[in-house]
Amino acid sequence: MIKISTCFDAGSVIVKTLTDPSDIRLALRSDNASDFAQWFYFRLQGATYQNCIMHFDNAADAAYPKGWEDYQACASYDRRNWFRVPTNYENGVLTINHTPLSNSVYYAYFEPYSEEQHLNLLGDAQSSGLCRIDDLGSTVQGRDINLLTIGNQVESDMKIWITARQHPGETMAEWFVEGLLGRLLDPQDATARTLLDRATFYIVPNMNPDGSALGNLRTNAAGANLNREWENPTVEKSPEVFFVRERMLETGVDLFLDIHGDEGLPFVFVAGTEGVPNYNPRIAALEAQFKNALLNASPDFQDEYGYEKDAPGQANMTLATNWVGNRFNCLAYTLEMPFKDNANLPDDDFGWNGQRSLRLGEAALSAILNVIGNLR
Repeated sequence: MIKISTCFDAGSVIVKTLTDPSDIRLALRSDNASDFAQWFYFRLQGATYQNCIMHFDNAADAAYPKGWEDYQACASYDRRNWFRVPTNYENGVLTINHTPLSNSVYYAYFEPYSEEQHLNLLGDAQSSGLCRIDDLGSTVQGRDINLLTIGNQVESDMKIWITARQHPGETMAEWFVEGLLGRLLDPQDATARTLLDRATFYIVPNMNPDGSALGNLRTNAAGANLNREWENPTVEKSPEVFFVRERMLETGVDLFLDIHGDEGLPFVFVAGTEGVPNYNPRIAALEAQFKNALLNASPDFQDEYGYEKDAPGQANMTLATNWVGNRFNCLAYTLEMPFKDNANLPDDDFGWNGQRSLRLGEAALSAILNVIGNLR
């Protein structure tokens, strides 16, 4: 008997019909308190060696329908090793076509990053002896909002802030942080040691723990898109942003990276603060220096494709990067990774995945080191 289940961390799908493995009808489930829908993550059992054709009938109603073009779904038998499976989008229906080789298989929009992994990441960082975990407050559902502080915290230190996963379905963002943390906390890594002699890092690996556990694509438990809350956050609706922003105001910021995933573009790219009121030639020069350094550090990064740049003074100040960059007159970038494959370096078996995100996080430290002497 074929069965589909989602009663686990971040599980999400609606089952419509499940009688015929060659015609399984599914639907995307919206975020718990908003209309955003695109994330899916479910377990299929009882279909060993059967050709399973799974149709998402409402794919055209997803938050980003262009995200389905040239997209391949992720699958895993053990939730550790994920691979891509044949997927097609036609006439508004997303179809996954796969023959499982085992009785239990998982499918997901992207390689998940569970709450257990998140807590283990915090514990491993603390165990290094170089990192302190601070509790900034609680989410809407009562989960911890944790900040990792790494460095000497002296006044002369550069203040490097990194936030990830404001949008919970963008799990590649926390994979990125895992890679960055792993290198930063390595006492044998010369780049890390040099950085920690000159900077204190403030890192929030998961800005949206509620949305992550709920299987949301874009919002927290109250239905707030956290990356539209930075101008005027509230404890009731967006405590995650409120408490992080308050700590930023205490420490100051010299460099800010906000880590995301983009549904549509098959590239790694950054978006800067050219549209904010305080943008100036110094920031423009730092942006160019950082991009060039990241280009040299990782062939996965490119600067040809990305978002259209904001006109001067026309930036949306509710976005984290724009608010932070303008408030602290600092280098601030949104870094985006693909849900699809990286078109510059495609991998038919795995596409863009957790490990590639992790390696990019490691490489980002080289770009930070390159600009650190010019941040003030």
